[in-house]
Amino acid sequence: MIDEILTMIPGPTPVHPRILGALARPTVSHVFPAFVEQFKKALLDFKTLCQSTAGQPFIVAGGGTLSMEMGLVNLVAPGEKVLVISHGYFGDRFGDLAASFGIQCDILKAEWGKAVAPEEVKKKLDAGSYAAVTITHVDTSTGTVSPVEAYLELLKGRSELIILDGVCATGGVDEKFDAWGIDVLLTAPQKAIGAPPGVALCLFSEKAMAKRQSRTSVPAYYSDVMRWLPIMQDPGKYYSTPCVNEIVALGEALKMVHEEGIAARFARHGKIAKSVRAGLEAMGLKLFTAPDCRGDTLSVILLPEGIADMAFRKEMAGRGVVVAGGLGPIAGKAFRLGHMGNIGAGEIVAALVAVEQSLLALGVKVTPGAAVAAAAQFLPEPAKP
Repeated sequence: MIDEILTMIPGPTPVHPRILGALARPTVSHVFPAFVEQFKKALLDFKTLCQSTAGQPFIVAGGGTLSMEMGLVNLVAPGEKVLVISHGYFGDRFGDLAASFGIQCDILKAEWGKAVAPEEVKKKLDAGSYAAVTITHVDTSTGTVSPVEAYLELLKGRSELIILDGVCATGGVDEKFDAWGIDVLLTAPQKAIGAPPGVALCLFSEKAMAKRQSRTSVPAYYSDVMRWLPIMQDPGKYYSTPCVNEIVALGEALKMVHEEGIAARFARHGKIAKSVRAGLEAMGLKLFTAPDCRGDTLSVILLPEGIADMAFRKEMAGRGVVVAGGLGPIAGKAFRLGHMGNIGAGEIVAALVAVEQSLLALGVKVTPGAAVAAAAQFLPEPAKP
């Protein structure tokens, strides 16, 4: 049964029954007054999560890739150049997006599992200027968290607009939109926010909105923020029918985020990351991502020598837990375990037990119970009902 499966991939992540209940409410008109108020509240709560007072939020039917397109195409014109700081598969995607819109692109690629050194970024910036710089906060393919604040220090006083990809970070890793001087924060709901997929989320600074307004047009229709701006200012207006149920569910997820408190939520993600990694290491497993740049929202784990990727994930699925395979150069060599959003102590214990039992079934020597014992010292207290 699908409801007996524990999905421990780096998105979509498990959805809390409260949020599922919101998703299952009867579909109403997109101009129904109660829904309009829910939409307004979701916009405000998203902006608050990003720690912004002046930013302009956008919630549009789509996904994280649409968020990336909205951030790029509205700020950078064809023929202009963007600097992409990439830590894996999804950082590289900015290069593909740029090419699709005739935007020139320089990509600074880190070795997979490591972060681009700020010194490398400085060299690029010293050599010239760009219309914008993109940074992937946590790359879902490598588990690498960027040294965002170090990069931002280099960009102070410069003309480049700053686009932060928070798809695998927002809601689980601290993001100070106003204080950091971010121009666009783009993200999606199905990872650390813990809502179902289906919407693209963007937050634009006043500077970013002024840049878009200074352009006569952009090579886009649906992803042109100026077409969406009147609806974000008054959700009772119409441009394209919003995904009513997904917005209601997102609103419930954001309500839960703020009930927990964003500082407490970030701290919980940090504790869970420590607990997961302690459990994995107790089984003799090695993490792929370098110790100094591991994000709190997922772990990328190398498979033991001689263990086939599909065989391992089949064993896991047979125990009711689904994990993700590796991408790019680590495909078939590693698996990815998401631990963000609504994930708690119970899910972590279940996942570690499944890993332990799967390894034992495949002939790997593991001490039964060692993983959970190691993880227990870091597991957060269960949430109060």
